[in-house]
Amino acid sequence: MKIKIKGVQRTSLIDYPKKVCSVIFVGGCNFRCPFCHNPELVLDEVKKDIPEDEIIKFLQKKKKWLDGICITGGEPTLHKGLPEFLRAVKAKGFLVKLDTNGANPSMLELLLKEKLIDYIAMDIKASIENYENAAGIKVDKKAVKKSAKIIVDSGIGYEFRTTVVPGLFDEKEAEKIGKWLKGAKKFCIQQFRNTDRTLDPKLQDTSPFRPKELKEFKKTLSNYFKKVEIRGI
Repeated sequence: MKIKIKGVQRTSLIDYPKKVCSVIFVGGCNFRCPFCHNPELVLDEVKKDIPEDEIIKFLQKKKKWLDGICITGGEPTLHKGLPEFLRAVKAKGFLVKLDTNGANPSMLELLLKEKLIDYIAMDIKASIENYENAAGIKVDKKAVKKSAKIIVDSGIGYEFRTTVVPGLFDEKEAEKIGKWLKGAKKFCIQQFRNTDRTLDPKLQDTSPFRPKELKEFKKTLSNYFKKVEIRGI
């Protein structure tokens, strides 16, 4: 087993911009974001792994209808076998979108060098100075900043995105993130949902921002990014 595949969403129209994809969920994560909606993957609670050859066979059967995969987690770049798995996916002619927290820039460099990914979505947890509050652990901030630069300079499609949680995000955070990543192509504001299970159960008592507030964040961030989207409302 090269990577721990814990789940598959067979078809998605929203996880890979302008593409039809299957979403591959891997287990394990080095962050402990309190608002995470996949705690069962982060904490590796799903004990059964799906064999990789089963995934490849499924993709081959659906080749007529799928453009590619989105590999997400958990944190995919923690898996040393990720390049080998993606080589098998690419060999079948599929596009690959990677979701990452940016904690492993060396893996990003390897995947880009081998042309194993076609689109990257990096979760920006907070402004650099407040990163550990949102990530829930001590963070190698230099690695996060390096990953962001690698992505901007990659030459492939990408987006940065932040889940906006009251208490962790506000107008000042929007400004700080904007200044840090100024000039990047695309930024996505992701609405926090308290209807799902969260890693910190207490956050389920936290009400999300109102649409009007999200639009104010968008207005601020539009000063720094070429394109800003709001998702989840």
